[in-house]
Amino acid sequence: MAGSTFGTIFQITTWGESHGKALGVVIDGCPAGLPLCESDIQQYLDRRKPGSSSISTPRKEDDTVEILSGVFEGLTTGAPVSLMVRNTSQRSADYGEIAACYRPGHADYTFDAKYGFRDYRGGGRSSGRETIGRVAAGAVAAKILKQLGISVCAYTRSIGPVEIDPAHFDRSAILTTPTAMPDTEADKAAVAYLEEIRKNTDSVGGCMECMVEGLPAGIGDPVFEKLDANLAKAIMSIGAVKAVEIGDGCTVSLRKGSQNNDPFRNNGGQITKAANHAGGILGGISDGGTLRIRAHVKPTPSIFLTQQTVNKDGKEIDINIKGRHDPVIVPRAVVVMECMTALTVLDAMLLNMSARLNHLVEFYAGDDPCQN
Repeated sequence: MAGSTFGTIFQITTWGESHGKALGVVIDGCPAGLPLCESDIQQYLDRRKPGSSSISTPRKEDDTVEILSGVFEGLTTGAPVSLMVRNTSQRSADYGEIAACYRPGHADYTFDAKYGFRDYRGGGRSSGRETIGRVAAGAVAAKILKQLGISVCAYTRSIGPVEIDPAHFDRSAILTTPTAMPDTEADKAAVAYLEEIRKNTDSVGGCMECMVEGLPAGIGDPVFEKLDANLAKAIMSIGAVKAVEIGDGCTVSLRKGSQNNDPFRNNGGQITKAANHAGGILGGISDGGTLRIRAHVKPTPSIFLTQQTVNKDGKEIDINIKGRHDPVIVPRAVVVMECMTALTVLDAMLLNMSARLNHLVEFYAGDDPCQN
């Protein structure tokens, strides 16, 4: 199966299925000397694991990460870092009835059309549990970025019709509200709305947003490897994401150039912008402003309402899906977006180190690295 590897220098390969023995990721290209332990990664995995809030599936998974290679005496060695999470709460019997039919909104049909075979237990590689590997690797990338003074922060912007008020933005609330909203009032309204959705055995979509602060200007490339293009690909690769916006996104199509351009300013010898409609990227290259991305997520496709579908023989049937499912995907997907953003930005920064001759000269013409 192609398409399980992401990145060029900081390269990750995820593996495993939702109802297999384990899932994980292999990171190739992680620099040596990074302090790393399981708890650095676990705090990210805890944000996406099921059963962690009142609005998520009651399925309980410890999602405990194990570092299998690439770390010695608390530091990365430069060798591939292999991370694994064991599955402990599978209920494969819940999926027996859908083995011969296709669930609406899922990848069952398309997976079968491509491979002529599928793992129907929870979706296999198409399951949301595949994101465990992404999050584990993203935690490592985020730690490297932090040492460079760069922070990556994602949160829920809206659930259904309930949207946060930027005036009430509280970054600490992202980790304490069940919706991952940075606005406690909006969180209360969203939880109440989700209770109604749950009572009606339905689901709902929403929007998540990610900010990267501290990213210097000059990261990314101007043609096929644009930073915004690679971010869009990375985030669109998250299951259930149906649209991505950079900066002001779709609203720019309604403006005049005089309204949309970000004026440049000289702020004490440093070039800055008076606005950030572009979302921190111009011509595919970072401009030094806050990088801002939004992702729109579809409703959870597994719902308890009777739905119409067909079986493998093409016969039209009604289906009732069993199992344990979230009424909304967004709160648990927030950390996945954060990690995919961190992976994309770090890889772009590593690639950027070879963009100028003077960068190479400064690195290799200095002191003997063996003496440092």
